Order: sequence, then C-alpha cells, then structure tokens
Amino acid sequence: MNISGILPLMKPAGMTSHDCVVRTRRLFQTKKVGHTGTLDPDVIGVLPICIGKATKVAQYMSDYPKTYEGEVTIGFSTTTEDRSGEIVEEKQVKTAWSQEDIQSVLQTFVGEIEQIPPMYSAVKVKGKKLYEYARAGLEVERPVRKVTIFSLKLLGDVIQHEKTTSFRFQVHCSKGTYVRTLAVDLGKTLGYPAHMSDLQRIASGPFKLEQCISLEQLEEMDVEERYNELFPLETAISHIPMCKVNRELEIQVKNGSVLPEELVLAQKRFTIYNEDGDCLAIYQQHPTKPGLIKPEKMIWTS
Repeated sequence: MNISGILPLMKPAGMTSHDCVVRTRRLFQTKKVGHTGTLDPDVIGVLPICIGKATKVAQYMSDYPKTYEGEVTIGFSTTTEDRSGEIVEEKQVKTAWSQEDIQSVLQTFVGEIEQIPPMYSAVKVKGKKLYEYARAGLEVERPVRKVTIFSLKLLGDVIQHEKTTSFRFQVHCSKGTYVRTLAVDLGKTLGYPAHMSDLQRIASGPFKLEQCISLEQLEEMDVEERYNELFPLETAISHIPMCKVNRELEIQVKNGSVLPEELVLAQKRFTIYNEDGDCLAIYQQHPTKPGLIKPEKMIWTS
C-alpha cells in the first residue's frame, strides 16, 4: 500500500525528534519518513511528521509560525538555558512582581527582536554545530539572528518561591525562535539570571495539540487504523497561494512544463491543483525568464 500524509505526533519528553521518526518508520512500515521542526528532548508537544509522498512538502513546513506554552524560572541560569543544564549563575530573587509588571515586560519583546542562539543548539558555526563546541568545553562567537514574536502573554499567577520566582507564558513566534533564549532574556530584563523550566509546543502551522496522537496510542492500533490518523499533504501547504487548472493545463503541469504566468497566478510561489482537488505541483516565477513560471516541486506522480 502506498501511504502518504502528515502525522501530527504528540512528542513525549525524553525522546529526540529523530527517535520519533525511527519509531514512526516501524509503526507505518515505511522508510520514507521525516519530521519538520526539531524539538529538544525535554520539550513535548506538536511534531508534524511527513510520511511517503508527503515528504516532498517537508521543506515548506519549516516556515510555519509556532505557538508554545512554557514556564520561566527566575533566580538561576543554566548551561543549556533550560532545566536540564548545570547551574551557571544564581541570584536570590528579592523583588515581588505583580502580574501587571510581568505582562508589561513581556510586551517589550513583541515584534522583531534579535537573539543569540544558545551554545547547546544545532546552529552551525564554521561547519560545526554549536552543541559540538559546547560539549568540548569551547565557546565560540554566535551569529545574531532576527526573529518575530507575534504575541507573548502571561498565563496565570506570578509564583514567589523561597529563592526564585516563576510564571507561565504563551508565545506565538516565527520560525527560528529559541524560546529558551527568550526566557533567559526576560530574566535579564528583570535583572536576574533565568532559564526555561518547562516548555510545550501547542501548535505548528495548521497542526494543533488537540489533533495530535501519541506513540503509545499508535502502538495499540493495527497498521490500517494508523493510516486513518494521517492528514492529507495538502493540509501542510494550505498557507501557500493556490490555483486550479483545467484538464488541458493539468497535462502540461504533470509534464513539468514552463508556462506563461498569465495562465495561472502571478505569485512568487503557488500550488497548482486539478479539478479533482489534487495538488499537482508547486510552481514559482522563472528565475531568468520574466513572464514565465516553472515547477519548483512536482507533487503529482504517476
């Protein structure tokens, strides 16, 4: 059976995203599996996994905005910027913040901000991942990146502990945002070392937490039942402008033809569907021939 689709997986704590791919390959009895949007081992939540032909659209899913719910603990920072790291700096919290105080600080981070990726991350510097330098005890200069925080709000009370303070938050952000670093920077703004003590991804693009299924639930199903948990690949690219073509143009698209842009959409990138609602290809403006469009990715296969 030729299976294809997107599995919105509920990633558990303690597993890497690659571990989840390995388990999914076994459960769906196929090698053609890939994840979109790595989650750290400690983080739980939405991990969309592409299966079969749906792996063709994985690259277009990396641009998804994401939504997270997490917790910031103020009073000490760690090597990894989350609870799994070793303590780097401690400072007893003696300030009592109100909800209004914290929400006011959160609002200063909304919009385009700059972040320095944590040393324990997969960002590459001079061909090596930062975590490789970190594990070797080396610190290197890290590139500053710009990300966008669409919204950031306080969830619930500000909790005062003996030496620390914590609060929960929800953030809707662009791709490439390090929520760990956001937690650390929030602490700096408040004048204290801080780290991210809990995190859950509740949405990745169109895929929401309530749609997710766990590996344990999949284990209890037979193979045919698992297929029913897959979303069509079209769900994953619904954010890209689309157009529908007639049967005559469908043949040309299936042949990968270069076409005049006035026949379809004058967009930088768009999807082409046939009259049956099947996605045939993703097209783009021709890079060297104005007025023409060419296939960027063929989705249809015979």
